[in-house]
Amino acid sequence: MKTFVMPAAAAAFLLIGATAQAQGPMMYQPSPYIGGDALFWELDPDGPGNFDSTGLRLRAGVAFNDYFALEGHLGTGGSDGPVDLDYLAGGYAKGMLPITPQFKIFGLLGATEVEFDGADSESDISYGAGASYAIGPNVSLDADWMRYLEESNYDFDAVSLGATFHF
Repeated sequence: MKTFVMPAAAAAFLLIGATAQAQGPMMYQPSPYIGGDALFWELDPDGPGNFDSTGLRLRAGVAFNDYFALEGHLGTGGSDGPVDLDYLAGGYAKGMLPITPQFKIFGLLGATEVEFDGADSESDISYGAGASYAIGPNVSLDADWMRYLEESNYDFDAVSLGATFHF
């Protein structure tokens, strides 16, 4: 699965670049965005005890219309005793549902690679859900929950709170 993440991310960025070049009178103008979040993560092994901490996550993406975007995540930080989050990196398809002009809910589906200190990196299909509230024409407050890894002997989840700037 590890070999899947990087080619998928490269293909997504090529698609974003190609779509950004397409222009026409009836096309929706793709809208890039960038965001930063506090990442509250939890590693939940099947055995006793959980590990949790707080890190940082950067998000960037392109909304192709009001209902679909491609988004990438990069995160790091946090330590709970023997477990440190070195990094997480992933690419996701993002389905959005506007509830009001300011408020929308969304779902994410993609792939993530995660590495913890002292362990090999792991990759898996990832999914999540969240909400976004526009506080201005180009700024929104966002919250989401993600299941980044679902392995046979542990799960790695995160809740994130942050802000996004829309170009």
